[in-house]
Amino acid sequence: MRQILHVDMDTFFVAVEQRLDPSLLGKPVIVGGHPEGRGVVAACSYEARAFGVHSAMPLAQALRLCPRAVFLRGAYDNYLRASLEVFRILKQFTPLVEPTSLDEAYLDVSACLRLHGHAMAIAETIHERIAGRLALPASVGLATSKIVAKVASRRAKPNGILRVLPGAEAAFLAPLSLRELPGIGPSTAERLQSLGLRAIGELAHLPPAMLETVFGKTGRLLTQRARGIDASPVVTGSVVKSVGHETTFETDTADRGELEAVLAHLTEKATRRLRRLPMQARTVTLKLRYADFTTVSRSRTLRAATDLDTEVYRTAGRLLRSLLTRRVRVRLLGVSLSNLCEGERQLDLFGEGRCAKYRGFYRAVDTLRDRFGFDVVTVGRAALLQPAARRGERHLNPFRPALDQEERKKGEGTPEEGGPSFQDAA
Repeated sequence: MRQILHVDMDTFFVAVEQRLDPSLLGKPVIVGGHPEGRGVVAACSYEARAFGVHSAMPLAQALRLCPRAVFLRGAYDNYLRASLEVFRILKQFTPLVEPTSLDEAYLDVSACLRLHGHAMAIAETIHERIAGRLALPASVGLATSKIVAKVASRRAKPNGILRVLPGAEAAFLAPLSLRELPGIGPSTAERLQSLGLRAIGELAHLPPAMLETVFGKTGRLLTQRARGIDASPVVTGSVVKSVGHETTFETDTADRGELEAVLAHLTEKATRRLRRLPMQARTVTLKLRYADFTTVSRSRTLRAATDLDTEVYRTAGRLLRSLLTRRVRVRLLGVSLSNLCEGERQLDLFGEGRCAKYRGFYRAVDTLRDRFGFDVVTVGRAALLQPAARRGERHLNPFRPALDQEERKKGEGTPEEGGPSFQDAA
């Protein structure tokens, strides 16, 4: 009989920020950016949730609901480092660890019981080590299948452990609402409710053939899951499937020079994260949202994987130019890198000498940034953005370096208000 754990870190981004700054403990904390910007909530503490704040909510709305909240922009690098610390602990118990995001994973400990004791003891030890060594809260679900373990970890929040005994899976799920079953989203739930279903137990009692007439093959799968039946294995792999950054502009813009400078800045941040993993990417995706909320994206796969800014920006720039076909201002711009792989880069694309020069240059840039902060060095077109804009601070016209020092000393050429406010999406 399988023993599956689902480990889910509680309010992970917030918890990492509170670990760095203990004065935030017990306060309503919202990670996502400045509330005057156009960003959304990336994570929030339970104290903020009590006011109705939730993930993906516009920051301005979160401010109205919780005026006393502490708003933080967040730092993905800190979250990635904390995630790697968590996964090091998990892999001390079994090699069968399946990451599903930075802050959650499945573990199959079925073959490790003689080494570490019974499954509940493993769950308790993992919980204690994450709390004791990392000072981070986590919830753990234990069951005979992945789907039931995931529901159990949700029900164990905050910072708890819940075990579903073998044979009790269907009874455990039965009284819960349909939306609590993984795989049932808003549209599926709405269709099921139109059939008169409200709880998972009601779904479990329907004949699979009836659901197949409505949902096709997915209908039979829904019935099985509602009964706690899930034979899917724990699949090992990398926690990071892609890296990227996107920004919502404080003021919609149609300035191509500004868009290219922002794209260069976002590319710098994405490629730096690649090199820190360390991994390389073969696919570049550009995302663009117009002021009328029309969203478009384009992807291109490179001939060889890379982690160099120059190569990624060359492709991303072409994608940007291919998308700027409407006479409409741009609201959001983003770049993501996927199709990741490990290993040494092929050196024949630019020639070994030129490639080595670029790699040495970016290694030096990364070293400086690790020591003094990301904005200590700016490369290429991103240099057109003022430091305040690159940090994501609200600034008077952050894209307008044309005012030279003499004008500033004389107080001439007062900048206009507006400009991009950078909100990183992890």
